[in-house]
Amino acid sequence: MNLRLENITKSYNGKPVLSAVSCEIPARGVFLLCGPSGCGKTTLLRLMAGLEAPDSGSLHGFGGKKIAMVFQEPRLLPQCSALKNVAMVCDEPTAARLLSRLEIDEEAKQKLPAELSGGQKQRVSIARALAFDGEILLLDEPFSGLDAPLRSRILPLLLKQAETRPVVLVSHEEIPELAGAKSMELGQ
Repeated sequence: MNLRLENITKSYNGKPVLSAVSCEIPARGVFLLCGPSGCGKTTLLRLMAGLEAPDSGSLHGFGGKKIAMVFQEPRLLPQCSALKNVAMVCDEPTAARLLSRLEIDEEAKQKLPAELSGGQKQRVSIARALAFDGEILLLDEPFSGLDAPLRSRILPLLLKQAETRPVVLVSHEEIPELAGAKSMELGQ
């Protein structure tokens, strides 16, 4: 079943962020949401995740679904190692395997978030979302802090997820490897 957004509007303090946004997201595959900063991409993801409600319009197919999300800023538990942050939603061997696939080495797996680089934190966040195994995967700027070669090595792992579920990926810019993905540009 496809996911639909119909005439979504959202304002903050009287300032419109989204105005009559409608789209259909395939039941599986990558849906790329692009646009400049401040155009409402993150707000749209938060609405899909059920973290906020639209001022008007409706969302179909999201209710009751298990949703995994990677936020723009890593939301890691500061007192837990990278491994423990991921193991909050799965067993440790699975967490360790995911972190390795995301190129987090054994030493970094034992570090606290404050000891990790921005790109490492982002990869730990991705690993935790993958470990959660949601029916819908929402990714808000998942490649921030990652260079292009690393992004290219990680992207196949996310594309594998898209074989069985919808993956909504937010980016400021087009991602060449996703040229064939269904997409929508906000802020035009």
